[in-house]
Order: sequence, then C-alpha cells, then structure tokens
Amino acid sequence: MPTERRLFFTFASKFKRMAIPKADFLPTLTAIARAAGEEILAIYHDEARFQVVDMKANDSPLTLADRAAHRLIAERLQAVTPEIPILSEEGRDIPYAERAAWPRFWMVDPLDGTKEFVKRNGEFTVNIALIEAGAPVMGCVHVPVTGVTYVAARGEGAWVQRGEAAPEAIQVATFSPQAKGLRIVASRSHMSPEVEAYIQQFDAPETVSMGSSLKLVLIAEGKADVYPRLAPTMEWDTAAAQIVVEEAGGQVLQHDTQTPLRYNKENLLNPWFVVMARQA
Repeated sequence: MPTERRLFFTFASKFKRMAIPKADFLPTLTAIARAAGEEILAIYHDEARFQVVDMKANDSPLTLADRAAHRLIAERLQAVTPEIPILSEEGRDIPYAERAAWPRFWMVDPLDGTKEFVKRNGEFTVNIALIEAGAPVMGCVHVPVTGVTYVAARGEGAWVQRGEAAPEAIQVATFSPQAKGLRIVASRSHMSPEVEAYIQQFDAPETVSMGSSLKLVLIAEGKADVYPRLAPTMEWDTAAAQIVVEEAGGQVLQHDTQTPLRYNKENLLNPWFVVMARQA
C-alpha cells in the first residue's frame, strides 16, 4: 500500500460517520499536507530559490515556498473535493458576498510562519482545515522540518504522528492559573506589550517563544498551559490548530467575549484570543 494511503489508515473507519467527501479523507488530508511540506523543504534547502523573497502590501514576506505549497494543496484538494471551495492566504481575494453562502470550505495556510522560514529556524507549518457553519470540524497541522503531523476531527479526538511512527492520541494538560510556573507560550516574531502585561499577572510563569501554529499544538500536546495572542492574526493562521486544541480538550477563546474563534467573517482578521489547556 502506498505511503499516502497508509497514513492514519488505522483511524480511517472512525471518519466514516463524518459528513466528509470520502470515508478515508483524514489520511488523504495528511498526505496532502505532507506533500506540501516536501515542496517547502525542497526550496528551504535550495539556496538559489530560498533567496527569492517578495514583500506583500502588509510588509510580510512571500516566498517561492508559499506559492509552491499553495499550488499543490489547491490542486490536490480540488482533485478530490471539487465541490468544496478553498480560502487560502495566497488566494484570499474572494468577495464576501460569494463566500458567505458557502456551507463548508477548506481554509488553508500553505506556509504558516513565513518569517520563521526566512530565518531558517524550522518553526513553520502547513495548515489545512475544513470549516462548516463558521467552525473548524477537521484540521491538519504539519511541521515539515520535523516530519511531525497533528490531526483532529470534530467528536473524534486529536492525534500526533511523528514521521512514520504510529499515531498517538493527545490531550491537553490540567493547570491552575494561581499555580507557580504556569507554562506560557508566546509568539517569537509578534510579542506585544499587551502579551507581556498578560504574562505578568501569573506567579513566576515559564515562557517559551515559538513561531507559527506550533504554539497552539504545544497546548494540545500538553506541553504548555496558556497561549495569549493579543496581536493580529488571520483566520487561516488558527483554523486547523483550533480543532486540534479543542479535540485534545482545550479551548481557543476570543479575549473579549470568551467564546470560540469563528471563521468566514467579512473581515478575515481574527480578534485577540487566548488558547488554554484544561483548568483545574
């Protein structure tokens, strides 16, 4: 059996009850994310192509790897789910009047953490999520440099697979906000004064800085307790990792309303949010 068909094959039967296009779509989704990761790494290790970096209107970088991963993911998703539209960071210019009518769609960030990619610190990910009625119901977060993949689906749990090892179920940790040494993860490239002030409310917190959606999956895997994001993000930055966190027992809540992040808004900018493990 080809590697792409073997990925998470043990769990394929669990997804037959889900309203998804194919009974075995979880391994297919994982294979797409991993293939995109291979495209990214090919450029990451090619000095000539790695050096080609453009700047977007918001002064964020755009690399050949962003474009290559976007192209691969879009082509493969369209091949297997032609009836489901795609909203991607690299293909965001779809009028709200059109996408507001979508009952479901793929939310894609082909290369989350482009700044980390450019720094060559390995802290970047491929993110693919299925959104239904404004909420993520399936997600895959792949880390190209390490070969680690996180995956989850609504009501079915969350798993991590390290390379070709067997998938392992993951759960968030349990924490008390009053305890010393609370493990807080923060953005490596976007630390804001508001986040620094938020961290100071805890007793001798331990902080870890990291890039991309890796911050959310650290919570999901039980390696951190709180991730405050009091700075701008876009919907594609969080969708896939949100379902992983939620299915692992955690929460991704808007900072002001304490309600879960929602998707496919007219303005695709996320509000400030806080990711939390399970409170004691």
